[in-house]
Amino acid sequence: MKKIEQYIKIKNLSVSKVLFDFINDELLKGIKIKKDKFWNGFSKTVHELEPKNKKLIETREKLQKSIDTWHLDRKGKKLNLTEYKEFLKKIGYLKKPGPNFKIVTKNVDKEISSICGPQLVCPISNSRFLLNAANARWVSLYDSLYGTDIIPETHGALKGKTYNPIRGKKVIEYVRGLLDKFIPLEVKSWKDLNKIPEVKNNKLNLKLKNPKQFVGYNKKLHHLSSLLFINNNLHINILFDQGGNMEINNPDGNQDKIKIHDVFLESAISTICDHEDSVAAIDAEDKVLGYRNWLGLMKGDLKADFTKKRKKFFRKLNSDRNYISPKGKNFKLHGRSLLLNRNVGHLMTNSAILLKNGSECPEGILDAFVTSLACFHDFKRKGNSRTNSIYIVKPKMHGPEECAFTNLIFEKVEKVLNLKKYQILCGIMDEERRTSVNLKECIRILKNRVFFINTGFLDRTGDEIHTSMEVGPMIFKGNMKSSKWISAYENNNVDMGLSCGFSGKAQIGKGMWAMPDLMNNMMKQKIVHPLAGANCAWVPSPTAAALHALHYHEVDVFVKQKELSKRKPAKLSDLLNIPIADRPNWSIEKINKELQNNAQGILGYVVRWIDQSVGCSKVPDINGVGLMEDRATCRISSQHIANWLHHGICSKKQVLEIMKKMAKVVDSQNLKDPGMKGHAPYNPMSKNFEKSIAFRAACDLVFHGKFQPSGYTEPLLHFNRLMKKSV
Repeated sequence: MKKIEQYIKIKNLSVSKVLFDFINDELLKGIKIKKDKFWNGFSKTVHELEPKNKKLIETREKLQKSIDTWHLDRKGKKLNLTEYKEFLKKIGYLKKPGPNFKIVTKNVDKEISSICGPQLVCPISNSRFLLNAANARWVSLYDSLYGTDIIPETHGALKGKTYNPIRGKKVIEYVRGLLDKFIPLEVKSWKDLNKIPEVKNNKLNLKLKNPKQFVGYNKKLHHLSSLLFINNNLHINILFDQGGNMEINNPDGNQDKIKIHDVFLESAISTICDHEDSVAAIDAEDKVLGYRNWLGLMKGDLKADFTKKRKKFFRKLNSDRNYISPKGKNFKLHGRSLLLNRNVGHLMTNSAILLKNGSECPEGILDAFVTSLACFHDFKRKGNSRTNSIYIVKPKMHGPEECAFTNLIFEKVEKVLNLKKYQILCGIMDEERRTSVNLKECIRILKNRVFFINTGFLDRTGDEIHTSMEVGPMIFKGNMKSSKWISAYENNNVDMGLSCGFSGKAQIGKGMWAMPDLMNNMMKQKIVHPLAGANCAWVPSPTAAALHALHYHEVDVFVKQKELSKRKPAKLSDLLNIPIADRPNWSIEKINKELQNNAQGILGYVVRWIDQSVGCSKVPDINGVGLMEDRATCRISSQHIANWLHHGICSKKQVLEIMKKMAKVVDSQNLKDPGMKGHAPYNPMSKNFEKSIAFRAACDLVFHGKFQPSGYTEPLLHFNRLMKKSV
């Protein structure tokens, strides 16, 4: 049985002992904020803000009921967009845009303002993954190519269990082509070089088309060990193995006539350390695990050891990188990704702290205080932000009122913690419909804080389905990306960011590549993100970060943003275009295939969430392709089936049979899963459907999906995970 939670009474609060001890003994240790000041300020703030938080959630429900009623009253009629817009204005869903303005965010690190590149998202609960992500600022291009399908396994170029010189040669040839493209020589090709380059008197003997690209070098035992170049504000570090370099053990350089051992790319420029969609944090124990990892990152002492293929590994944060400039001066480059913190949204509460009326504390308010407080440890060492800014990405905000509430939370935190005004900067996740259609006004509210906006196709589609649930059956999930509203949504996000002055000040981001094993496809497709004017886009791994970084070498995003700023902005009418199927006449086979695909993704994700407390994992899809699944993917899949059930495209009996069938498929895919370290081993759902809490949770997400707030999965997942932990 789960042990009974112990609470400590303090300042009108009941605080879980595990959280109380963490805050007092770890978080506040070594900084100037005293315990009494913190608990006084937190208690006063949370009791003041909790009713406001609750009212905002009630407003969401009220607006949704109004929209449902409006659509039901017009059932069977074609949607009149003009009439629809007027209705949305009348109920306060759609706001009147104000005059043009520019954001005035200050003290932004250069990783946000002037470097465009990949962005990692990593669960805060996994210290090993966090360290890998933080250290992914610099990633081996040779390793990234050698281990992925970018280099085909043809003509003897198999990966194998040991190093294959045939494959190694192909990697070398591929990289030489990239060097010719991104650091071109004046006359020769990098492929034609026969001698190791030299630096004498700080001068490089290679004639570059653009000499300014050479920005640094290193020597060991009087031999050149590295050359540093820059392209589109991103660094390329070429490493040489000329003997005596004990840090290098990859044999690629041994077969290279100019002894290039490896090429390291500046890759994950920023990383979102996630307390939200990629974690399963339901109580004080789970929250403290994430908070402690964030504190370790801010203090710079986070460590992890693990065993892989019977070998023991140790991880810690990388140091900064030292170089000599062409003027002979020593300088450093940051060795780690700039770490951002994604708090939870406004919806969820957590039993880690109970208020004086016995209600649970709004989790987003708790996150804001604790994650900001941890940054005090970084202020002393400047291991993360060199401007002493705190970067909080705020998800799932619905419209300007909720952005104003976030601004209020941050104001209160700054006051209690004696921070400067606007020291907490805010990232706006443009992933809810009410935010998309009011994005300009959302940005206006946070114009002093905003450092980031992005699009999130999955959550945004889930909200699209839920908001318009009563209109009719939705098109197939795979067809959503080609629907009119999606292109308007993606373009509107960039248009608004550029018109509000983001270029050179803040990030405009794009969504995740969800197939970590299909890097060749990623390289063909994901270049659309920098071409769309995005400063950053999400990737699932350090390897993907290194490869996606090549797209930012190819595209100068700031030049692209200047071009895009001249285009006509996306139309609101297109953004409000609802993706319902026009007289669907799909066959049973097509319907079942779509249901199976959705069900398999839901079950594969939920079983690990409920049974193993894994909030983000690579789940094989119906075709065996590994997809990165989190709550956003679960939201769209469950809402899609719920919509089809509601409109009679399928029956409850049909869906239940498919859920059971796909549960057996998921169980077979997980037969060899030993369970992650610190997590329970895999528990098959099909062994006993009635007793499987995970299977019940997955079914609830579908059969009760229509009634979930905004179609979110959190309430049901949290409830069932708590049930599982109590068993």
